[in-house]
Amino acid sequence: MTHAAPGARAPADRREAVHGGVRVTAAAAAGFYGCLYGLDRPVMALYALFGAVAMGLLARIPGSGRQRAAVLLVTLPLGWVLVSAGTLLAVHTWSAVAGMAVVGFCLAFAAVAGPRAAGAAPGLQLLYILPSFPPYEPGTLWERLAGYTLGALLLTASERFLLPVPPPGATYRGLLADAAALAGTAAEQLSAVPPAGPQRGTTPDELAAAGERLRPSQVPPAERPASAARTDRALSHAAGAVRALLGQLAAMIRAAPPGAARCPDPASAALLTAVADACARTASAARHPSAPSPYGAHSGDPPELRTAVETFQQARADSDEADGGRPPAEVLGRRTAVLAAAQTTRILAAAVDVARGGRRPRPLFPDSDLFSYADAGALALWRSRLLGHLTRSSVQFQNAVRITLGLCAARLVAGAFDIEHGFWVLLAVLTLGRSTAVETWSTVRSALLGTFAGALAAAALIIGAGPSRPVYAALLAPVMLTAFAAGALFGPAWGQALFTLVVSVAFAQLAPVTWQLAETRLLDVVTGSVIGLACSLLAWPAGARRETVRSMGRLLHTTALLLEETTAAVLRPPADAEGPPPSTLAARHALRLAEASFAQYQSEPHSTAREGPHPDFHAVDVTARQILLGAHWLPYDMRPRDGGPGPRSRTWARQTAAALAGTCTRLGDRLLAGRPPKTPHPEPAEPAGPPDPDDPALPVLLDLDVWFTGVRSALAPALAAADRPAGAPDSGEHPRA
Repeated sequence: MTHAAPGARAPADRREAVHGGVRVTAAAAAGFYGCLYGLDRPVMALYALFGAVAMGLLARIPGSGRQRAAVLLVTLPLGWVLVSAGTLLAVHTWSAVAGMAVVGFCLAFAAVAGPRAAGAAPGLQLLYILPSFPPYEPGTLWERLAGYTLGALLLTASERFLLPVPPPGATYRGLLADAAALAGTAAEQLSAVPPAGPQRGTTPDELAAAGERLRPSQVPPAERPASAARTDRALSHAAGAVRALLGQLAAMIRAAPPGAARCPDPASAALLTAVADACARTASAARHPSAPSPYGAHSGDPPELRTAVETFQQARADSDEADGGRPPAEVLGRRTAVLAAAQTTRILAAAVDVARGGRRPRPLFPDSDLFSYADAGALALWRSRLLGHLTRSSVQFQNAVRITLGLCAARLVAGAFDIEHGFWVLLAVLTLGRSTAVETWSTVRSALLGTFAGALAAAALIIGAGPSRPVYAALLAPVMLTAFAAGALFGPAWGQALFTLVVSVAFAQLAPVTWQLAETRLLDVVTGSVIGLACSLLAWPAGARRETVRSMGRLLHTTALLLEETTAAVLRPPADAEGPPPSTLAARHALRLAEASFAQYQSEPHSTAREGPHPDFHAVDVTARQILLGAHWLPYDMRPRDGGPGPRSRTWARQTAAALAGTCTRLGDRLLAGRPPKTPHPEPAEPAGPPDPDDPALPVLLDLDVWFTGVRSALAPALAAADRPAGAPDSGEHPRA
């Protein structure tokens, strides 16, 4: 976890840092004093103290006070298992190391389950680390469990009732509903003739801002739909659909002539009216998930919109107006944009219905794997998520391996050399390690300076106070409060310095100590820091950047195949049932891995000069989503009754798809190779001629053309960024995700 500079913190963040220190101090002090001085149980007191510190300070559970308290209660049985395992495996160093390997990897890998699991994992690690060191005393297990339970319950009550974190102002469902409602308003405006005189309608910037508010980085961690559960997957799916819809509507608003009828075509206006109605109903369904479905038994596919789409597609396939002639090209182009928005709205409505507890929408794209997760059980979804990240390509896997290696090495060193208070070595590895070697060194350097200062202060205190327990008892609570708040406010140096005082004051009450306790603390932190730094240097020292580059390259390769497969499916005549629709499973899996890498990459500090290509990761992500959006519905577009496109149009479509796929593949090759380009990359090749304007399948071909144009536009920034020389500045290289 990185620490912002004190001056960069908002007042709310500073206030919460102090409030968090108060909550942890209250729970830890109450448990420690009560067990030590009320029950005369030193072991129980120690575990009450560290149980509260582990889950309140080391763990970073996101959410409101109520949400944090719920997570603490849910993880309480797991804590019992970890304390028991640590106690029993402490019999031998090798058994403790083996247990550390299993526990360390499983808890670190739990980050794939979402922010809450990732936040609780470090605290749970400490619950195994603390009892896994000598003395081996299984007879004290009940005291350890009782102490931990008391500390955890006190912390739960503190999080819930003592200066609790208020709930967020807007939930993810609320943001999704707001975005869907705004999309409905924009569609309604597009379907009507603007009134004369000054007017104020929805602007493209407002639509873009509504989409940006749904980005994960703009949402509190506890509100992000990041787990493998069907509800979260459906909410994430719906967010992607509504953002795409907002972009489509914004493009139509920009293309509309000022002051003129935005949609003079009656067929398009009718379909936009159906889109507006479906968006309004979808917004209500998202905002009130327990209310009856606004679509009845139609599984989230709005019946009026589905009927409007079928009528619209039939009219386009017939390509006849009342006077018997084909509509102008601009009308056909507008119809293509309106149909794309309508199909995206159907996906949005279906995803929201699945998030409300529905199942796979039918008859929405019945042969598509778009909603393959909707019928899967919870175990199948979690198994797919876990197995999908058990790969060298996953940053969660890389982080779990790095953390596990560091903890196992620290436990082995502490056991082999019989280091006193060896759990401090592992605690240093756990708290000071970062995902890049540079950041780890920066953190370790600050922490060592702080620990040295804290050790000097602790030694002076122990020498001055001697064996006087009342002095230490009086100092513990204020020192804890200062340490827990200062660490969050001012960074690792202050945190380590004051935490050294905390442990010294606490241990001085458990047994007689000398100034050498502070020396032991300093040596343990140095040992842990060296081990953590070595692991950071040996295991993926550059953090997520290289993996992000590689994952974006693999994503481009996968979606390039999907481009050509989708085009081939669209070109098949309606009567030709040969071949299944293109599968998007591989592309969506590659997209999830790439986005996970990108999210970690954005959380890491960056150097202005780096070797290798400098892709615009956000542009690659948008390109992949643009390809997936077309692959989801274009193969199911209605074809003309008399057959598919003619030879000229087929050649055009295949050449365009091949050119775009080749560009994606070559850019992917460059990213996977990790080398800067010797010469600028060419723009995507344009085929010689457009589709045949007299082709009976022209409306469908225009759908393809709009799709190709969108992919080409999304890809252009990625090409420009990849062509930029190494070390050249790029203000758009690290956009918010």
